[in-house]
Amino acid sequence: MKNSIQSRLLGRIIIGSLTLASVLQAQTRPDIVYVLLDDLGFSDIGPYGGEVATPTLDRLAAEGLRFTNFYNASKCEPTRASVMSGLYWPVTRLNLIRGMTIGEVLQGADYATFAIGKWHLAGNPVNRGFDRYFGHLGGFSPFFPPVHDSFRLNDQPYWPTDPEWFATNVMTDYAIEFIEESHQADPNKPFFLYLSYNAPHNPLQAPREDIMRYRGRYLKGWDVLRQERYQRQLAIGLFDEKTAPLSPRPRNVPAWDSLTPEQQDLEDLRMSVYAAMVDNVDQNLNRLLARLDELGRSDNLLVLFMSDNGASPYWRTDEDMLAKDRLPGDPRSNWEIGLGWANASNTPFRLYKRNQHEGGILTPMIAWYSGGVADPGGWIREPSHIIDLMTTFMDVSGAEYPATFKGEPNPPLPGKSLMPLLRGEQRESHEALYFLLYDHASIRQDDWKLARVDGLPWELFNLAEDRTETNDLAAQMPEKAASLEATFNQWLEAVDMTHYDNPTPPDHLRDDRGSGVPYIPSAMPPHLQYRYPLPGFKCH
Repeated sequence: MKNSIQSRLLGRIIIGSLTLASVLQAQTRPDIVYVLLDDLGFSDIGPYGGEVATPTLDRLAAEGLRFTNFYNASKCEPTRASVMSGLYWPVTRLNLIRGMTIGEVLQGADYATFAIGKWHLAGNPVNRGFDRYFGHLGGFSPFFPPVHDSFRLNDQPYWPTDPEWFATNVMTDYAIEFIEESHQADPNKPFFLYLSYNAPHNPLQAPREDIMRYRGRYLKGWDVLRQERYQRQLAIGLFDEKTAPLSPRPRNVPAWDSLTPEQQDLEDLRMSVYAAMVDNVDQNLNRLLARLDELGRSDNLLVLFMSDNGASPYWRTDEDMLAKDRLPGDPRSNWEIGLGWANASNTPFRLYKRNQHEGGILTPMIAWYSGGVADPGGWIREPSHIIDLMTTFMDVSGAEYPATFKGEPNPPLPGKSLMPLLRGEQRESHEALYFLLYDHASIRQDDWKLARVDGLPWELFNLAEDRTETNDLAAQMPEKAASLEATFNQWLEAVDMTHYDNPTPPDHLRDDRGSGVPYIPSAMPPHLQYRYPLPGFKCH
C-alpha cells in the first residue's frame, strides 16, 4: 500500500503545479468520509456475520479495523445530536441547541464540508457549518417519489419527478458531485463528507432487481438466521461462545415454525426488501470510493462506517398497508422491519433501537485509513462511543475547538480520539460511558454495565463474562449495582434535563421479557402473491 501511495503522490508532484510543501500539508490532513446508516442492526453486514452481500464493506473491514464495543445513543435524534457535537445528547440537546457541529469546527481548519442525507436536527446543514447539502431535514422520507417536503438541495426545496428516482442512489450522486466540484476548484483542499443514508430505516423500499435477488432466502426464518449469523460471528473471532452466548428469542416473538405459509411468505418479502436496502448502500459506497480513486483522493483518506442505533422493532403500519394493497418494496408504501427480524438483525444481543441494552446501543463500526492500520482485518475491543468522533476528526485535521461559540462558552468535549487505536497504541480509557432515552438508561464502567428498560429495576452485567446480558447480577451484587447507579445519577445531575420530556412508550414497544404485545406477523394476501413472486411461484 505504501509503495502505491508514494508512486501516485510522486506522479501528482511531477504532473501538477503544486509545491512539495502543499502536497505534504495535504498528506497530513486527510479527506474524511463518515458514513452513518439508519436502523442497521449489529449483524446485518458481512463483516459482522451477516449474509447480505456487502463486498465493499468486506474490503474496508479486511484492510481496516472493526470495533466490537462501539456505542451510539440508541435512536436517530440523540445519536445525530451527539455525533454532530461531540457531546452527550442531554448536554447538546436533541435538536443540537448547544455546541458546535463537526462542520463548523472543520470549516475553521479550511476543510470543504458536505452533508448528505438525513439531518433530523434543527435548522439546515448549510447554516450549521456545511458548504453544501442534499437530503431530507426530517426523520425519514420515502425512497421513491413522492418524497416528503423536507428534501432540500442546499437551502432550496427539492422535488424529484423521475419515477425511477431512488433516494440512496441520488444521495451518492450528489456526494460525488460536491466532491468533484471542490476537487476541480482546489485539488489540494481536504474535504469532510457526512454521508447519512436513510437506509434501511422505513419505509422498506428498494429497486426491484435488488429485492428479487433475496426473495425466498429468508423462508428459513429468524430462528435459523440468528443461529447462522451467530456461528459466523464465532468463526470470525467477533465473540467467544463461553462469554457471549446467543441470547434467547424473546417470548413475545413467535417461533418461525409456528407461522402459516402465508405469514412466512410476507415475512420473507419484508426481510428481502430490508436486505436489498443494505445491499444497495454497499453498491453506492463502492461507486463513491471508486470515484475518489479516479480523482486521486484515495491516498489520503479516512473512512468510518456505522449505524445510528440497533435494529428497529416497530411494525405499526401493517394493517394500513394491507388495506391499501401495498407490499414491502412498493412505492407509496411504508412497511417496517418488525419484531422478529429486528431480533435477528441484532444477533446475538437483546433488545432494540431506543433501549440501552446492547441491542439498542451497540453498532458495527469499521475504520479504514489509507495511512494504514496496525492490524488490518483485526478487531478493536476498547469501548468507544460516538462522542469520540469529533475529537478524532479534530485530531486528523488539526482543527481546534474554540472556547466560545456565538458568545457562549463551548461545553468541554468528553471524547477521546480513535486514531491511537488505529495505530495499535494504548489510549486512555473512558472512566464511564452513559446512556439515556425515555425510561431506558445504562452506564458502562470498564466491563461492568448497569441497565434498565421501561423504568423497571436496574440489571447488572459483567460484560467480560456475559457479553449478551443474559445473567442479571443485581441481586447477587447489590453494592456494585448501587455504586454504578450513584455514578450514573452524578452524571445525570450535572446535565440540564429540564428540557427533556420522558414519555411512556406504548405497550407494543415494551421489553423482551414477555410483557410486550405478542408479535403476530401479517399474512401475504393471495391476490398480491404475484407482485414479488417467490422462486417457483405459479399463477393459478
